[in-house]
Amino acid sequence: MNTKYIDLIDQTYIFPQDEFQLNENQLQFHGIELMDLVEQYGAPLKFTYLPKISDNIQRAKKWFNDAIDKHDYKGVYNYCYCTKSSHFKHVLDTAMKNDIHIETSSAFDIDIVESLKRNGTISNDTFVICNGFKRDQYIKNISRLINEGHENCIPIIDNYEEIELLSDNIEADFNVGIRIASEEEPKFEFYTSRLGIGYKNIVPFYEEQIKNNDKVTLKMLHFFINTGIRDTAYYWNELLKCLKVYVKLKKICPSLDSLNIGGGFPIKNSLAFEYDYEYIIDEIINQINLSCSENEVPVPNIFTEFGSFTVGESGGAIYEVLYQKQQNDREKWNMINSSFITTLPDTWAINKRFIMLAVNRWNEEYERVLLGGLTCDSDDYYNSEQHMNAIYLPKFKKEKPLYVGFFNTGAYQETIGGYGGLQHCLIPSPKHVLIDRDENGNLVTSLFAPQQTSEQLLSILGYNKTTNSNEKKHEAKTNKASLIQQSE
Repeated sequence: MNTKYIDLIDQTYIFPQDEFQLNENQLQFHGIELMDLVEQYGAPLKFTYLPKISDNIQRAKKWFNDAIDKHDYKGVYNYCYCTKSSHFKHVLDTAMKNDIHIETSSAFDIDIVESLKRNGTISNDTFVICNGFKRDQYIKNISRLINEGHENCIPIIDNYEEIELLSDNIEADFNVGIRIASEEEPKFEFYTSRLGIGYKNIVPFYEEQIKNNDKVTLKMLHFFINTGIRDTAYYWNELLKCLKVYVKLKKICPSLDSLNIGGGFPIKNSLAFEYDYEYIIDEIINQINLSCSENEVPVPNIFTEFGSFTVGESGGAIYEVLYQKQQNDREKWNMINSSFITTLPDTWAINKRFIMLAVNRWNEEYERVLLGGLTCDSDDYYNSEQHMNAIYLPKFKKEKPLYVGFFNTGAYQETIGGYGGLQHCLIPSPKHVLIDRDENGNLVTSLFAPQQTSEQLLSILGYNKTTNSNEKKHEAKTNKASLIQQSE
């Protein structure tokens, strides 16, 4: 009988896969011996495999450039990294080695850009695409960056007041883009995105606020939809509507030379994941080429803003199963030594599924289980895989520790989970390990951050401040008593 965990995986998926291999019944991820990682650093832990970031960037650049060559497309392609996916320095440093650009979302992003410039990681040639609703500090920071000579900083206009606000703060001439407020899928609770300016209002907005403004030059039209880039009638329809706006605008605005199609590439969330990136990119380039040719306007340079695609597949988390609770005749709860709400918040917030696999004991019998986190919250659980309404793992044995890995978790989880701050039920953030390869291809690991301590959490909550204050009062009383004794 095929009752072992390895049999289950073999009959359910094509296995092994590029990033997942098996070595003596233990899982490898991109050649990393995960149990060695556990033995060295313990669990729970999170890790970032930095080479995967460069790998995905280079794949996307090749796909776009191949499509550009195939269709004799006259524009150029620019890959931007969407910083909100992960702001960590090790992520930005790795990504920027691949000759790419940056997309920002808020005021403090500009401080990161300036830090990268001081370190020589980026230069004035790097495009900085500034999205988001802009007020006060964000406007000031964008203006400071441009005033200090970063002419390739392009604020993307999100509302009708931003042109005036930027003009009041930027000293010289500057470039801008306009974001289209795309229409959402019928299943959405609203019809039009809250971001950007409506299709019908783009041209009037340009004519009223930009055309006769000698200080402002329109360079980019920005298009993005929440559901991402997918081979659906909805996506292609919205893209064609965007191209109609581009063509109409280009005919009255010669300076417009770039189309930003945003982000939205999905990442692998199951061993059964399928997505034809090359076909999608080829068809996007083809449709833009055809639309511009039919309307006799030059094709735009293409910008993308890939965040999850850049960094998502570089991340992972490993937990130990501490205990099994048999709550009724059918449900077995494997309790992990951390919390899903705090370490993988998307599993709780938007019911997102990641690739989940046992790290060890693949040659043993499996059972159906539920995974529970440590918090006392009823929503702190993980109960199914992307393509099956269940979780199967090697049978729990108290004397034989079982470790579970979640993969492709590198985007958004730290920032949404409040990295370095308070966690639900004060469950500490796990240790974070960075994994890279040296010039010879050998793995190099380093501890980026240890597990969060109670002292750190208490300090945020104000307890250490109170303690310090009381200690100072006690010290002052002691000193006063000592001085009195000395004077006597």
